Amino acid sequence: MNQETVLVTGSKGFIGHHLVSDLRNRGFSVLEFDRCDGDIVTMDFRFPHIDHIIHLASLVYVPMSWEDPYPFYRTNVMGTVNILELCRKKGCKLTYVSSYIYGAPRYLPVNESHPVDPASPYNHSKFLAEEACRFYAGTYHVPVVIFRPINIYGPGQHPNFLIPTIINQVVNPDLEQVEVIDLRPRRDYLFITDFTDALIRSFTLEGFNLFNIGAGKSFSVEEIVLTVMQQAGIRKEYLATGKERPHEIWDVYADIRKFSGMTGWEPTTSIDQGIRKSLPGASDKS
Repeated sequence: MNQETVLVTGSKGFIGHHLVSDLRNRGFSVLEFDRCDGDIVTMDFRFPHIDHIIHLASLVYVPMSWEDPYPFYRTNVMGTVNILELCRKKGCKLTYVSSYIYGAPRYLPVNESHPVDPASPYNHSKFLAEEACRFYAGTYHVPVVIFRPINIYGPGQHPNFLIPTIINQVVNPDLEQVEVIDLRPRRDYLFITDFTDALIRSFTLEGFNLFNIGAGKSFSVEEIVLTVMQQAGIRKEYLATGKERPHEIWDVYADIRKFSGMTGWEPTTSIDQGIRKSLPGASDKS
């Protein structure tokens, strides 16, 4: 039995739920913190011993960050500083889940040296939280791993995200067609269990490390629609509404060689397998 203790913040969210399950299946002792437990900015964490913290808790809705930016800076920056203080005092390692903060790629695949362009209050708050992590690692010698994921998907994801939105339209018998904003944009999609595996592998690293994480390839929205229909065994007409988003990013995928080279991690779930596992009623073992 693994005797290491891991604190997961944001444990009730999409990623947190899967991560807690994965950790416990591997024998870790898991402590959970979510918004129902208190304010992450002011919470006085009184745990006797922690080996690792995986910090997922944050405000994430980009449109709302434009309308009311203050809560995003407060929670995402100062909440992270509070966790860093806990690491400093307890002598534990931190794995921080940031965000894709590069804007429109200047080249592909996007590696960790790509210039950042945090083009929303949400993304800027995540970048500032990264800077706090970098400072604590350099000044207080807190071991920190930062992940910049592009798109994580899987069962239980909020229906506002692209893949569950498409799945819900495909399997809904009352809908005759599938509608998306634009069929052309391409994105990197990493299945949730591949991501939780990466998070847990980060425990072996020392010092300060920053990684892009993804599947290392991109798929268009149209390819996702067709894959969902194929895996669900349902055929429908599909169309784009024609409402092209301003400043659309047309293609992006991560260069994952740095993390793979340091840990041996590789994504193992294909887009077909991941979408099949994300369908309603699917088994995690399907």
